[in-house]
Amino acid sequence: MYRYLGKIVNTHGIKGELRIISDFDKKNLVFKPSFSIYIGEKFQKEIIETYRPHKNFDMITLKGYQNINEVLKYVNKPVYIKREDLILQDGEYLLEELIDCTIVLEKEKIGKIVEIVYNKANILLKVNSNLGKNFYIPYQKEFIEKVNIQKKQVIVQNIQGLII
Repeated sequence: MYRYLGKIVNTHGIKGELRIISDFDKKNLVFKPSFSIYIGEKFQKEIIETYRPHKNFDMITLKGYQNINEVLKYVNKPVYIKREDLILQDGEYLLEELIDCTIVLEKEKIGKIVEIVYNKANILLKVNSNLGKNFYIPYQKEFIEKVNIQKKQVIVQNIQGLII
């Protein structure tokens, strides 16, 4: 199963370095030498050779490419990873796996997570309530009590003022 990592937005320099914009929450597990990524709609497999952060971009070079002309074909292409390539600890999960999880407040199911919203201040969980309205829960320990990915359940607390 492929997971969206980000988008190649440009090249950098003449040696084939690629500039990726990504909100992926486990970058430390992905952006490292020898990790496989999949580029474009055909999921072209490539291997990361080098990585460095630069401003708000993730800069990589790919194994077997040494110049800008070889990597131009990847500009403006989406980048994916395979979920099974990630080595997660017990209880760890990807934020996108929270989508479709049921929100439980005081043993009552109050809605489902429909989207993960990244803004400069917080990561927000957009919830479609059982009443058909949307509200947001900040992804913080103050509000998220427990996550059970297997049961597709997120137990929350202290959100009474956030519910519309």
